[in-house]
Amino acid sequence: MRKALFAFSALALFTISRSSAQSMGSDYQTAVGVKFWPGAITVKHFIKDNTALEGLASFWDHGFRFTGLYEIHGDINGAPGLKWYVGPGAHLGWYNGNWHHGDYYYRDGGFSLGIDGVLGLDYKINGAPIALSLDINPFLELANHTYVDVWGGLGVRYTF
Repeated sequence: MRKALFAFSALALFTISRSSAQSMGSDYQTAVGVKFWPGAITVKHFIKDNTALEGLASFWDHGFRFTGLYEIHGDINGAPGLKWYVGPGAHLGWYNGNWHHGDYYYRDGGFSLGIDGVLGLDYKINGAPIALSLDINPFLELANHTYVDVWGGLGVRYTF
């Protein structure tokens, strides 16, 4: 039993140190952080070398929204650690009462559902477990009041 525990501990230590070293380079597998405008908690995980899934949870005075994105990443030649990304997604959420878009008021609250897209840049700081992103997220709101709008912003994430 002690040998198995020792072997498991050694394997766990090797895995943690390897993933920590990987996150210190110019690539990463998973990142957790915040995104500014309109403000969200974000988690990004690469499922392949050039594709990632990103989840965003936004909470503000007038409700909440969860967004899921499928992102295709590509290198930018001559810029180590800098990648472009683009992809589709969807969102769902809830607006509290008195939220409005244009002249339409969600007086008693309302369900939010729509189609999203993303276009942006992702920069992994070499030698630090930090990734920065800057993107734009156009979306089509489908529930209650149909409209097109855009959000996006600056993301700061811890990588591992």
